[in-house]
Amino acid sequence: MCPTEPTGVMTPCTRNSKFTHRMILKTIFELQSDGGMGLIGQKAVIGGWVTFSREWRKPISSPDELDYSHPPIFSVLEVNDGSSPKRLQVLVDSRLESPCKVMPTGTCILVEGILQKASLQGGRQVQEIELVATEVLHLGTVEKNDNPLAKRCMPLQLLRDYPHLRTRMPPMGSVRRLHDSAFRALTAFFQDNGFLHVQLPVIHSSDNGITYEKFQVIVAENKDTNNKRDDEGKEDVGVSKCKCNEENNDNNNNEEMKGDDEHNSSQAEDKGKEVDGYSDNNTQDDIINHVVTKDFFPDEPMYLTAHGRLHLESQACALGNVYTYSPRFQAHKRTALMTSIEMWMVDAQMAFTRMEDVMDCAYDLLKFICKWVVDKSIEDVKHLSKPTGTTFVGWLQSITTRPFKRLSYDKAILVLNTILTETIYSAPTLKWGHRIHDGYAQFLVSTVYKRPLIIYDHPKQVKPFYVRLNDDDKTVASFDIYFEGGNVVSGYQSEERLDVLIARIEELGVSKQEYEWYLDLRRHGNTGNNSGFTLMLDALVLSLCGFNDVKDVVPFPQCPKPN
Repeated sequence: MCPTEPTGVMTPCTRNSKFTHRMILKTIFELQSDGGMGLIGQKAVIGGWVTFSREWRKPISSPDELDYSHPPIFSVLEVNDGSSPKRLQVLVDSRLESPCKVMPTGTCILVEGILQKASLQGGRQVQEIELVATEVLHLGTVEKNDNPLAKRCMPLQLLRDYPHLRTRMPPMGSVRRLHDSAFRALTAFFQDNGFLHVQLPVIHSSDNGITYEKFQVIVAENKDTNNKRDDEGKEDVGVSKCKCNEENNDNNNNEEMKGDDEHNSSQAEDKGKEVDGYSDNNTQDDIINHVVTKDFFPDEPMYLTAHGRLHLESQACALGNVYTYSPRFQAHKRTALMTSIEMWMVDAQMAFTRMEDVMDCAYDLLKFICKWVVDKSIEDVKHLSKPTGTTFVGWLQSITTRPFKRLSYDKAILVLNTILTETIYSAPTLKWGHRIHDGYAQFLVSTVYKRPLIIYDHPKQVKPFYVRLNDDDKTVASFDIYFEGGNVVSGYQSEERLDVLIARIEELGVSKQEYEWYLDLRRHGNTGNNSGFTLMLDALVLSLCGFNDVKDVVPFPQCPKPN
């Protein structure tokens, strides 16, 4: 119940958002058709973080209003709670709280007050309504001398040093909301089209046909845990560690990454001491063979998954159309703008389909996501476009109305080489059989065709063994979709012919025994044509934001140690 005013008149209260004792700002600005004007005169509780502040002195109309003990100073705060890019202007009388406490950027405040028509101008983003505080319910101050995000505008590169705090900055908040919007859209798309969501393992024994570096998982047991197990017969407790297993490199050169267990860390720092029951004379391979092979995992190495295509196909061979959403890990040491050690991806697999079918599915999915973002999150897109002054909003809207350009790999190579030889561009020409790097593809997207691009029928040497071999025996049934930010979708049709699949495995020198389980899908109830695609969600969000580096859209980017 709202308290009565001194006049005895009851002040109406706004309805708090569900599961919280405050009103979320999005319900004021975006869910109210009048932008919140209908809430004027009502009492509300809002909470958030100060993004901008200034002082305002109340005009004095007569000398009788002067109160030298309490100067008429108001702290004018712009508060954002993360639900919307818009900020609410809050006026806090200095008699309620000292300006030096509420004004620093990053201050957390929970305040109760009366909504009124905005009376102050001059802020960066003054809305039509503002809140005049009557009580400060909570105040989380910041240390002025040690606030890393005190500046109003900071380059994205500097914000990467503070991943635990940077989401409070307005651009990063918009990135997270766009990521959420894209995820909601793809979930709605798959559910509306009869796909089932399934879970896939993050740790598995096969490398899924990848040809790049991967993480091997080992278990480093705590020495105290071993003693406890021996004394009481209790279950092992291990700390997972990752080992970067680079192709064609000597495994003895690999270094074990640091674990989280303080006891293990302190032991590892002291040379000459035993670590987990092993002396310095034991090689890393001896430790791995003993701990992993005998005590924990089966007699085969285990890896962090780089993609889930093959496991997902096994589910499609029983359920039809399926999809999954999970992290993928690549132990590369490159500093490419489009890659991170850990990235979240969406895999979809469809039974009884050809490449053209799954290409149309990925095409419709991307259009659906873009339209969803335009309809529901356009304010965040506009907010991200302001600092750069780009016309990215128009480009995003055009995706929903214009068809994508489709080129075969052969045609794409021809177009690129023609441009590179007949113009002033100094880039080297491309040879057939090589992968088309993102830089060339983005050039076609942004400069030549000015719309998203689909390149299909790649040379077989640039795609995994499980992609269907075309009749020319040189190309495979695969496709990539590029936005301005880079490659966002990779798709393919699976090789359904058992003899061809085995031949491809042998041709690439892949262990056939490792994929016997996958070959069983062809031996027992072969569904014929299966197709699938991978949506790099982080890369898509990068394109939706108009940024250049995926580390700016991943909440906690994982990067390799610099050389």
